Amino acid sequence: MVIFCKADIASMGIAEDLLEWSMNLFLPLGETGLFVIAFIESSVFPIPPDVVLIPLVLFRSSLGLYYASISTAGSVLGGIAGYYIGLKGGRPLAMRLFSEGKVKRVEGYFERYGAWAVLIAAFTPIPYKVFTIASGIVRLDLKRFILASVIGRSARFFAEAIVIMVWGEQILEFLLQYFEIVTLIIAVAIVGAVVVRRKMRRV
Repeated sequence: MVIFCKADIASMGIAEDLLEWSMNLFLPLGETGLFVIAFIESSVFPIPPDVVLIPLVLFRSSLGLYYASISTAGSVLGGIAGYYIGLKGGRPLAMRLFSEGKVKRVEGYFERYGAWAVLIAAFTPIPYKVFTIASGIVRLDLKRFILASVIGRSARFFAEAIVIMVWGEQILEFLLQYFEIVTLIIAVAIVGAVVVRRKMRRV
């Protein structure tokens, strides 16, 4: 079964050789590989755990929710590691890891949305590790950070697993082609909800 073709890889913005290497390394390890890639992606690794989660759910759909749970646990724990990397390394570390423009944009998100910025990043294709490290840099309350991460990451992985469990491989092409658009719409909805909530508080 071919899970990702070259067009799919290009649409995800991932280097083909790096994605292929990651799948060859982590996919044969099953749930262990899924946990590891979910953990390291939240702080240092560029390949998302979806590339292992999706094939595992396709191969054994009855374990879809189990795999989603592993992805969530690994990602949240990795996010906590990223948080402490930012806490100890500070802004100079972020400037080494990411472009100045990206760091400033993320700082702006935190100023406007606080922990909601983490939730949005946890669910969408926005690099989650940028926000986990930035959360430590701005010293976001750790409990709020963990809560936002759990909600965002579980929403993403469980939704992905359930969709594949129900529709199988026929939905895969749709996910790969439109996932970023769908999650962007959801992110905009979350931002809208935050803005409305803040305005209602001022009334």
